[in-house]
Amino acid sequence: MKIIDMHSHYIPKIFIDEIEGKDNNKFQAKIIKKHGQKFISHDQGYTYPCLPEFYDRSVKLEKMSQSNVDITVLSSAPPLFYYWADKDLAIYMAQMVNDELLNFVNEMPDKFRMMATVPMGDPESAAKELERIVSKSRGLARFVQIGTTIEGKLLDNKEFEPFFSKAEDLDITVFLHPYYVGDKPGLENYYLTNLVGNPYDTTIAAVNLMFSGFMEKYPKLKICLAHGGGYVPYQIGRLQHGYQVREEPKLNGASEPSKTISRFYFDTITFEKKAVEYLVNLVGSEKVMLGSDFPFDMGDEKGVEMVKSMNINEADKRNILSYTAGRLLGIE
Repeated sequence: MKIIDMHSHYIPKIFIDEIEGKDNNKFQAKIIKKHGQKFISHDQGYTYPCLPEFYDRSVKLEKMSQSNVDITVLSSAPPLFYYWADKDLAIYMAQMVNDELLNFVNEMPDKFRMMATVPMGDPESAAKELERIVSKSRGLARFVQIGTTIEGKLLDNKEFEPFFSKAEDLDITVFLHPYYVGDKPGLENYYLTNLVGNPYDTTIAAVNLMFSGFMEKYPKLKICLAHGGGYVPYQIGRLQHGYQVREEPKLNGASEPSKTISRFYFDTITFEKKAVEYLVNLVGSEKVMLGSDFPFDMGDEKGVEMVKSMNINEADKRNILSYTAGRLLGIE
């Protein structure tokens, strides 16, 4: 059994080289130093460590070995989505990240797989880029990562239909990951933009997909929710009750939340094994996958250890650690 981490991040070294020492570059980001450490700082306000763990293969392999992970699925660090950028820059960024990541993965396909990134600000271009990189990857890109919103627009917006139709046609799993490049109103203190904001964003995205009729429109589309699904699994009873007693959730012909929730896949990043045990009991281990969020400080490097200690049967543990992700990746 190959243990698979399906949620781990990557930044191309070429991006770092492009912004280092160039304060007025087109990427609106720069390298700064604090306490002798390099940081990537976006003009919108988000700053995070520029770690070799993002781009250095040898460091990634060492960390994988320490965490008992055999295969890592790499995805762009969310600040590199560049949905705010003009069309040309957004397309350039997506293609650069995809091509660099594919080159990285191609060196060791037995250890690394990739998630594509796409310029969701222009859905037609996003569909084209998804098709291009999936074809070019020859099976190494079976996921695509997108934001939980696209510059404030919810994912059930009809303008995103070209992208979702293409993902469904290509049988590519869509991984929803919150993103931000600056503080969110009301969440500026205590790192709440991440601690509360990220699972909140996932919750809003998922529930809108559930109640909008989106899931019925794309019956074969596979969607995975980051960070244990935000708050959705743990408030499914409230959503179900609302569906039963209110008319609004039924306006678009949506199915019951208690049934629709099983359409989603989830990672394990909750930092609480009881939460994951509950998640497995709710949707089944065939919908849950090991994730780490490496190398961000909100990552979970003890995920394998946690899953192995969970109060579930061994078959469920094997699904979470390997087989669920393996099926989506085409890894037997």
